[in-house]
Amino acid sequence: MFKGFKRAAVAAGLLLTAPMLMAETRLQGAGATFPEPMYQRWVSEYQKMHPDAKIDYKGIGSGGGIKGITDKTVDFAGSDAPMSKKELAKADGELLHLPTVAGAVVLAYNLPEVKGDLKLTGPIVADIFQGKIAKWNDPKIAAINDGLNLPDKPITAVHRTDGSGTTYVFTHYLTTQSDNFKGEIGAGKDVKWPGGQGGKGNQGVTQGVQTTDGSIGYIELAFANQNKIPFALLQNKDGKFVKASPETVSAAGEGALKEMDNGLAVNIWNQSGENAYPIASFTYIIVYKNLEYLKDEQKAKVLVDFLTWACGAEGEAMAASLDYAPLSQGVQKKVAEAISQLNWGGKSVK
Repeated sequence: MFKGFKRAAVAAGLLLTAPMLMAETRLQGAGATFPEPMYQRWVSEYQKMHPDAKIDYKGIGSGGGIKGITDKTVDFAGSDAPMSKKELAKADGELLHLPTVAGAVVLAYNLPEVKGDLKLTGPIVADIFQGKIAKWNDPKIAAINDGLNLPDKPITAVHRTDGSGTTYVFTHYLTTQSDNFKGEIGAGKDVKWPGGQGGKGNQGVTQGVQTTDGSIGYIELAFANQNKIPFALLQNKDGKFVKASPETVSAAGEGALKEMDNGLAVNIWNQSGENAYPIASFTYIIVYKNLEYLKDEQKAKVLVDFLTWACGAEGEAMAASLDYAPLSQGVQKKVAEAISQLNWGGKSVK
């Protein structure tokens, strides 16, 4: 009798404590759409190892993510562009930008006659998108593409019609290549293009290139690869013509290491290095340095552990399979040092 009562009591105790042992820790992130597939993959893999951690990330755009972290309505934000001084001034506390992966903006084109790799330079691309180079057999293009069958047909430049991180990176790069472009069009998430054809989102520009003979458009590397659209080799700062790939974008990130002593929110377009692809950019997770805004120290511990794993060797190894560039080892080390600064009211989070 007593043995049966004891077994029942133990079973009841286990039932009472099981919910406590399996208590979920939930984290909500939101922001840039560009890294969303990468973040979803990381979350999926991390939750297999930590089933009690429930992490959600919604791609609502960089602006939405920045507003969410500023207002503390999300636990972490995603942004393709670093926060401006004006945006940082609105934050209630010190924010850290943590590079997670890097991406490339490529010049995709529709030229069935061209067999082989088309080469372009930054100044030529700037002239194309300003309408100053209007034909594919223009002498400037022909001079660097000896042997290619460049057609005598008009160029249709396809651009974004919506504000985007892709446009932000593309236009900032072009301002380093052309003073005329810098003065007439400038850089930003949304600029006034002098002509050409518009498309909403990377998908809209991709469709515009696919359906318009003689077109060229700027899209993210993943869209070009997934849609099997050819894209140009670009001349980098060292004078080498480089094709965008996870390896050449990682090389651009490594080239920016010297600029990271005063923070990790740095530009990696137009970086030095023979193998560095010139139109590259980090995407960031943004969090407050003091994690007390999370209201739960266990949430802080899960967030730090997730970021440490995702931005470390194991998480970064997954990037290339999704057409993202992993952080180089040097940048990974810098990010790990930044994550170690996250704290709970001045106390280390472990």
